[in-house]
Amino acid sequence: MLTTLALLTLLQLPPAQAGTLSLTGARVSHGVSGPTRADTKVLPGDRLCVTFDIDGITVDANGKVLYSVATEVADAKGKVIFRQPPRDLETINSLGGSKLPAFAQVDIGLEQPAGDYTLTVNVTDRANKKSQSLSQKFTVLPKGFGIIHLTTTADPDAEVPANLLGAGQSLWVNYAVVGFGRDTAKKQPNATMTLRVLDEKGKPTLAQPFTGTVDKDVPANATALPVQFLLSLNRPGKFTVEVTASCKHTGKTVTQSFPINVQAR
Repeated sequence: MLTTLALLTLLQLPPAQAGTLSLTGARVSHGVSGPTRADTKVLPGDRLCVTFDIDGITVDANGKVLYSVATEVADAKGKVIFRQPPRDLETINSLGGSKLPAFAQVDIGLEQPAGDYTLTVNVTDRANKKSQSLSQKFTVLPKGFGIIHLTTTADPDAEVPANLLGAGQSLWVNYAVVGFGRDTAKKQPNATMTLRVLDEKGKPTLAQPFTGTVDKDVPANATALPVQFLLSLNRPGKFTVEVTASCKHTGKTVTQSFPINVQAR
């Protein structure tokens, strides 16, 4: 089953001129306000997150913002397969201005048929009834071995999005591996996960990648293997994080990568 969830962050950006409502800066990201995703192809069980800004929203004298968000997902033939009615929301623009960062996400069900889909997000300024929409096309791939729910967070519980990165911070890279095989005797997977960081010239920052293997104590009904790596951001610069998963039983290997920009203190 395909489900969508439209949520809005409360992080405020520099002031923008009010008057004309628009949805700007849309991009597909790894998690809320996370690094930009390389493509819009997702596996069943994965999540598609679209990050954008609501620009020109009405803000009252106390900084209150009243708005609503509605979402729907349609298949390649235009048939709506999920619709979330408008939800009334409010927040406070503590720093002033008329820009509000936002995101919408689509959770892909494990049995979702492969194919092309379109997510449409509609935002309404409840103060003046103006509305704007944005659409994002994406493709659900057939079931298979791969990496899903790739996110970067500032905490090990994967609850706090890592937005702006600075030297001296810690960064948790979280994801799960699906579509792995199991042996015939013990019914256990044998999957190896690695992470390496490349500098701006494409050279690995360390001689050996971080590595972990899952080959025991996995319940028979488990469909995903959770993975987490910790990175210590000891210096500023532009880097690429590359995560790889390999399954010994199926002989398959997949890799995903994303950029990070570590700011100087």
